[in-house]
Amino acid sequence: MAKSRRILFLNQSPKNPGYEVDEIETLLNSYATPGTKIEIGFPDEYEGSAVKEKIGGQAAMNGLHHMMEVPSIVRKIFWAAENGYDAVIGSNTFDPGMDGGRLAVDIPVIGPFRTTMHAATTLADKVGITVPVAGHVKYVWRLLRQMGMDRFVTDVRPIGVYGKGMKARKAELFGVTEKLINGLIADGAEIILPLGGALIPYIVDPDDLARATGAQVLNTKAITIRFAEMCIDMKMAQSAITYPRAKLNYSDFTTRL
Repeated sequence: MAKSRRILFLNQSPKNPGYEVDEIETLLNSYATPGTKIEIGFPDEYEGSAVKEKIGGQAAMNGLHHMMEVPSIVRKIFWAAENGYDAVIGSNTFDPGMDGGRLAVDIPVIGPFRTTMHAATTLADKVGITVPVAGHVKYVWRLLRQMGMDRFVTDVRPIGVYGKGMKARKAELFGVTEKLINGLIADGAEIILPLGGALIPYIVDPDDLARATGAQVLNTKAITIRFAEMCIDMKMAQSAITYPRAKLNYSDFTTRL
């Protein structure tokens, strides 16, 4: 009998009317093994959530919105632990709020960037990274330095095809990304980590890019889900020594002094 696992796949921002929950949830569950149920969740509304739409509309995504999201994300992670989830996966591939969440709960809190980056360096020596827009490049290098993994990366390059209506631009997105990956491989990358899950794998399948380029293109969502399953099955979670926790109640996250 398959082990039962319940995982919250936590979006980076409050739910908007255009978010295709059923379609994305179906895709995510297709990556899981029998017995796992992936449920999409959203943080509560917070002051400043409009920043994401503002800078996104200008294709100027630079990580600022991720910093503003953290308290709401951490609060939802704590809620998940209190409501029977076995693990939380951050939906966003830049891992906003994951470190904070690890300080709040004892269930596994898994970020796609860090998890997939470690998978990549297990399989290859040099990693090429794609990001949706140019504003992400410096931000990703900072995150890599914080993780101590910048030395494994040959380059971080922007796709530059981003915005609303991306499904209709799938062929364009694929063509630009294929060319970008070929360039990364030519310049020394041995495996590809695509950041920006709204593009890859939600619109373009990384397996299709791998076939077109001859390079491994990692699926950040699938890898993170399977790693979370392993953590649950093996009773692994973030170290309480690395991430010491206080005794908290949900009201501590909502009460003002």
